[in-house]
Amino acid sequence: MHNWLKISHRSHTGKYRPHEYTSYGPLAVLMLVVGGALTIGTVSASPGPAGGSVGLTGTMPGPAPTVAATITTPSNGQHFSKSPVTISGTCPKNTLVEVYKNNIFAGSTACSSSGTYSISVDLLIGKNQLVARVYNALNEQGPDSNAVTVYYDAVPPQGASITPLNFSSSQLLLNTNAVFRGAFPGQSMTMPVSILGGTEPYAVNIQWGDSKNKVVPRNNNLTFNAQHTYDAPGTYQITLQGSDSQGRVAFLSVAAIVNGQPAAAANTNSKNKTNELLLLWPLYTSAAAMLVSFWLGERREKRIVSDHMFRPHLQV
Repeated sequence: MHNWLKISHRSHTGKYRPHEYTSYGPLAVLMLVVGGALTIGTVSASPGPAGGSVGLTGTMPGPAPTVAATITTPSNGQHFSKSPVTISGTCPKNTLVEVYKNNIFAGSTACSSSGTYSISVDLLIGKNQLVARVYNALNEQGPDSNAVTVYYDAVPPQGASITPLNFSSSQLLLNTNAVFRGAFPGQSMTMPVSILGGTEPYAVNIQWGDSKNKVVPRNNNLTFNAQHTYDAPGTYQITLQGSDSQGRVAFLSVAAIVNGQPAAAANTNSKNKTNELLLLWPLYTSAAAMLVSFWLGERREKRIVSDHMFRPHLQV
């Protein structure tokens, strides 16, 4: 048999090979980094209030407006033969301007960035005392503007007398008691509309300020609710134009302020992301447990080997 095919016993030196172990320090640091990143990702992706819970949002109180709006147009004592007319003037920035005629709400609009406003309002037949009022985001009222008195010289049908407040069939008016603040995109907003005077049937064309409009036919002058949903936040000017069976017309302009973001879409995306991250936690926990088990196992093995090397040999 060839010598190179011969199996020979290798003598043992009687020495133990130095124990080799894994570098657990870098692995522990890596596990801490991964765990921290996973924790931050899970917390940041957590959705807002779930169904059945209560979410609270608010605005910090601030001082009520101290500067009054002004009415620069029209001038005091001016007469008109047509309605609506344009009311304009100055106002404090970041406020909502509401115009009243004989203490009846006539319309609202947002103050522009230049500190001015302009709005068209319907006049009452006869004398109209116009006043502009400003409100902040908390609906706190500022001082009244200068009062301006104007006259609407419409000729009533059948020679009826002209009175400052005439809600008979000789005049058609639209009104609402809603001032819109805090609406949210994707949520239906309700606006109550009242028809005053005129002769039934009626038709009210509502232009929502976002290139959408709706015509509402009415067989009576009972208050009805108009509903609309805005897709994006912003300030919208709602315009209502009414008419009756005798061809009379009425006009009303109201500001709608839409704040915030749709909660449903944001919560859905966050929920999906959170679910994906939660699936990684069992894997991370298993990896951490394996690392600790190997580390404890090698420490035990090293202790046994060390005890065997330094234990005195017993002689028989």
